[in-house]
Amino acid sequence: MKLTEIPQATRFDIAAWLLMAAALLLVLKLHLLPSLLAGLLVYELVHILAPRMRLWRLGSTWSKVAAVTLLSVIVVSLLTLGVFGAIALLRSELGSPGGLMKELAAIIDQSRNVLPAWALAKLPANADQLREAASEWLRTNARAFQAFGTGFGRALAHILIGFIIGALISLREATPHREIGPLTQSLAERIGRLGEAFRRIVFAQVRISALNTTLTAIYLAVILPLFDVQLPLLKTMIAVTFIAGLLPVIGNLISNTVICIISLSHSLYVTLASLAFLIVIHKLEYFVNARIIGTQIRSRAWELLIAMLVMEAAFGVAGVIAAPIFYAYLKDELKSRGMI
Repeated sequence: MKLTEIPQATRFDIAAWLLMAAALLLVLKLHLLPSLLAGLLVYELVHILAPRMRLWRLGSTWSKVAAVTLLSVIVVSLLTLGVFGAIALLRSELGSPGGLMKELAAIIDQSRNVLPAWALAKLPANADQLREAASEWLRTNARAFQAFGTGFGRALAHILIGFIIGALISLREATPHREIGPLTQSLAERIGRLGEAFRRIVFAQVRISALNTTLTAIYLAVILPLFDVQLPLLKTMIAVTFIAGLLPVIGNLISNTVICIISLSHSLYVTLASLAFLIVIHKLEYFVNARIIGTQIRSRAWELLIAMLVMEAAFGVAGVIAAPIFYAYLKDELKSRGMI
C-alpha cells in the first residue's frame, strides 16, 4: 500500500483511539481485567453460537431477544459451573489455594538426597527458604494479584459481574440497530477489534492447551501407571497444565516445572523421564501451534514474548495475561490503517 493510500483518520477516530487506550489502561490500573476477560468470553461465545443455531433468522425481534437471552443464560451458567468446578477440583487435593506451593516445597525438601550437586546449588537450602522466596515474589506482585482478588471472593464477584455484562451486551445483536453518532461508531469499531483479538488469542490458546493437556494426561494417568509409577496430585497437575496453557509461551514453562517437581516425589529417574516426555510433546506441538497461531493470532513467539515482558514490567501478572490480547488488538489497528 502506498503512503497516499493509507486511510486518513478522522478526529472521531483519533478520539476513539485515545478513549480506548485510556480504558485499557484503567482496566489494568483498577484491577478490572477479570471482568473484562469474562465479559468478552461470554459475548464471543454467544456471538459464535447464535448464528450456528440460526437465531438471527427468527421472525420477530422479541423471539430473537428471547432466544439470545436463553442462550446467554445457558452460557453464563455453564461458565459459572466451570469456575466453581475448577475451584472444587483444586481444593479436593490441595485443601486451599496455597496448598500447591506447600506441596512443592515439601517435595523439594524431601528430594535433596537424590538430586545432583549442581541442582542443589540452584535450590533454596530448605522448604522455609523456598516459602520465603515465594512470599517475596508474591509481595512484589501483590498489586497485580489484586486484579484476581487479593480477596478471592472479590475476584470471583468481578468475574461473575463480567459474565452478566457480556450477556447483556450480547442482546444488542438481537435488537434493532438505531442510528449512532460518528464517535460512537468509531468506538464500536475499536471494541469490535478488541473482541476479535480476544477471540483469536484465547480460542487458539484453548485449542493448544487442550491438546497439551490431553497428551500430558495420557502420560501421567496411563503411561506412568503402566510402569507402576503413581504420582501424587494427579488431578492438580492436569488442571494446572490446562489453566497455565492458556498463557502463550510461558504457560508450558509453569506446568512443566510443576510436573517435574512432583515427579521428584517418586525418583530422579521419573523426573528425567517426565522432562524428556514434555520436551518431545512440545516439539510435536510446534507443528500444530505454528498452524493455529499462524492462522489465528498471526504473531510470532518472539513478538508475544516482548509484549509480555514489557507488560509484566509495567503491570505485573495482570500485564502478562493481558499482553497477548492487547498486542493483537494493537496490531489489528495498525494493519487496518495500512501501517504494517
